Amino acid sequence: MLTDARLNRILSLSGHAPRLGWPSERDSLLIWGAAGTSERGARIASKTGARPIYLEDAFLRSIHPGRAGDPPLGLLIDEQGLHFDPARPSRLEDLLAHHPLDDTALLERARGAITRLRTLHLSKYNAFEPSVPAPAPGYVLVIDQVAGDASVRASKGHRARFQEMLCDAQEENPGQTILIRTHPETAQGHRTGMYRAEDCNDRTQIFDAPISPWHLLEGATAVYTLSSQMGFEAILAGHRPHVYGQPFYAGWGLTEDRDPVYRRQRRLTPAQLFAAAMILYPTWYDPYGDRLCELEQVIDTLEAETRAWREDRAGWVASGMRLWKRGTLAKFYGHGAGVRFADDPEEAVELSAETGKEWMAWAGKTQPDWEVTRVEDGFLRSRGLGAELIPPLSLVTDKRGIYYDPTRKSDLEVILNNSTGLRRDQVVRAERLIGSLIDLKISKYNLDGDLPDLPARPLILVPGQVEDDASIRLGAGAEKTNLALLQRVRDENPDATILYKPHPDVEAGLRSGAIPEGQMHKLADLVVRNVDPAALLGHVDQVWTMTSTLGFEALLRGVSVTTLGAPFYAGWGLTRDLGPVPTRRRASLTLEELVHGALICYPRYFDPVTGRPCPVEVAVSRLASGHAPKGGLPLRLLSKAQGLLAGYAHLWR
Repeated sequence: MLTDARLNRILSLSGHAPRLGWPSERDSLLIWGAAGTSERGARIASKTGARPIYLEDAFLRSIHPGRAGDPPLGLLIDEQGLHFDPARPSRLEDLLAHHPLDDTALLERARGAITRLRTLHLSKYNAFEPSVPAPAPGYVLVIDQVAGDASVRASKGHRARFQEMLCDAQEENPGQTILIRTHPETAQGHRTGMYRAEDCNDRTQIFDAPISPWHLLEGATAVYTLSSQMGFEAILAGHRPHVYGQPFYAGWGLTEDRDPVYRRQRRLTPAQLFAAAMILYPTWYDPYGDRLCELEQVIDTLEAETRAWREDRAGWVASGMRLWKRGTLAKFYGHGAGVRFADDPEEAVELSAETGKEWMAWAGKTQPDWEVTRVEDGFLRSRGLGAELIPPLSLVTDKRGIYYDPTRKSDLEVILNNSTGLRRDQVVRAERLIGSLIDLKISKYNLDGDLPDLPARPLILVPGQVEDDASIRLGAGAEKTNLALLQRVRDENPDATILYKPHPDVEAGLRSGAIPEGQMHKLADLVVRNVDPAALLGHVDQVWTMTSTLGFEALLRGVSVTTLGAPFYAGWGLTRDLGPVPTRRRASLTLEELVHGALICYPRYFDPVTGRPCPVEVAVSRLASGHAPKGGLPLRLLSKAQGLLAGYAHLWR
């Protein structure tokens, strides 16, 4: 408790900061679990009159078990007893027995969280790949546990009891395959299980593959357990498990109890059981804000961390990555076997085949026929431009194509086509995200700049773009230059007040797309330079664009958007589309559905403060607070050198 930084911090935030010393009757005594030093702690508490407080890991913990070094995301802090010990009621049992558990909002939260855990394949430990299929359905699942574990001892578990459970499963389910599910700590070699190879026969097998427990539960016809947390998850998955011990979830009318706890007489629903065990009972921790939090934030955290581990665990071979980006990419995608860089694509393919690492490449450096995972900046990127070599907080990886290329299907397009009918919790999350982006004035690059005096409304904003950008080459319509864009807007709106905003990279001389001053001022009523685009969007009525992401940011703020190309946000019923939008985009989306797909599901985010994958909300907070990455002096000097050598940009792009 003193040396584990995360554990110490959660206890301190909870008002239980650990310290050394001999306790008095005025003190509390922190006791971990029911093994080892816990017996000594109980004796000292009895001798001194100190109040014992029992500690355990919460039911959503980490990717790997604690013995593998992963810190917890929550604790169970209980002044009455241990949740897994039926010898005396714990605070959890007291909640289950006496709390009303009838609040509509609480139960709605519980149902939404259950669905999220199942959909995201999250459990106490999460070092498994959800894409690995389960065996053919129709088997009986028998859940193994760790030999000598305190929860096994508390439920009077011993090898004979586990053998009895296995025999019952075989006799009660004649002819069916029996799968013995190995505990993750056993599968990873940390501790031995209760079952052995000699317990198997022609229809009974030990199953230790790193597979999602939710997949296993979906295919099972029956579930048998002593006291495993997977029995709790079986209830959430719709099973009525056979329980041979006395875990916290037994005795509430949701299990077939072979050893009943007779003081438990109340009948609960799965949502009520979950609300008590996962929302009311644990103490949850937010590692990004260094504060206590609610279950929903823990699910967000674990979703980000498990996604990174699952996508990165085999490692990557990366090509087409400029030197200054490599450090950032190694941090973003280094949560497994690491990233190796290869300048030549053929070398990258060979290295990928040799090492088993997947091949990724910067999207702009790929050919359409390459079978590669493409990488590109996300839509909430940084405080400063990529051309200024500012590292990003968000990146996207796409196995099908890339979001700015409408000539082929992309992962984002698939996500958005399947985004209709979001759950209530998903809609609420998207609504809150939109509200934060507006309130905090967050955009893709978050540039500073004061607003000039603007003409009277109504106003049309026309954002300039980089004309050699891939989104223009692949996604523009008839208008492929800023001059043609501005001319089209003026032709169709002869009496409108038009604001033209040149692209910052173009103004800096780093990229192509400049309009001669005379023509620019002839077509636009006002040219707005060095202006915060998020602030500007609050004062305009329309945005006309080829493919600029500023159109997406305008949608978030309720501004009408007309597209002349096929940006990723066009074709979903939210924009007026005058360009060649693919017919593949068949869904009609709400703004919340578009935002959920484009900002929550598609990108990955990196927290520069903790150095860990993070949810989008953390990235927004960092951008707003100024804790986003900065380029540093070497990169700033390199950026200025690029500006001086802009005419030779083809040498480094």
